[in-house]
Amino acid sequence: MATKSEVEMSDAAVDALLSRHETGVLSLARDDEPYAIPISYGYDPEAREAYLRLVSTPDSEKRTFLASEPTARIVVYEEDSERDGEEYASVVGVGTLHRVDLEELTPETIAQYGEARRPLFEVWAEGKADLDIDLYKFIPKRLTGRTVVVDRETDKNE
Repeated sequence: MATKSEVEMSDAAVDALLSRHETGVLSLARDDEPYAIPISYGYDPEAREAYLRLVSTPDSEKRTFLASEPTARIVVYEEDSERDGEEYASVVGVGTLHRVDLEELTPETIAQYGEARRPLFEVWAEGKADLDIDLYKFIPKRLTGRTVVVDRETDKNE
């Protein structure tokens, strides 16, 4: 697979990609131990912040990582094979997660959490009454994106 082009995304393109999607991967690290989970989020392009509802049990690995206030990364990606070649785009945000208390909610932030959809299926080993649902705001120190177009024709001719 040959790369036809690789381009760094503008801030506007990064914001557009994050705005049109609602799922990605959240990665956390503590000491030398990584932790990554699929997430749903809402994105505010003006503030350049993401809003997450994270569900966990009180003794879960997720809760342990979140309590350590780790550096966080959010990865969102897409692919498009409608054009000449295939295009892949991805955005990586590096920053911090801040737990949002209910007293801090405003009508604007509530609207952002409404964009964070839960999965269409639920798989929980624990009963719903045992789950903690916490609101977080992801404040990126850095948001970068890249678009790569690959040439599938090269693969066919080799």
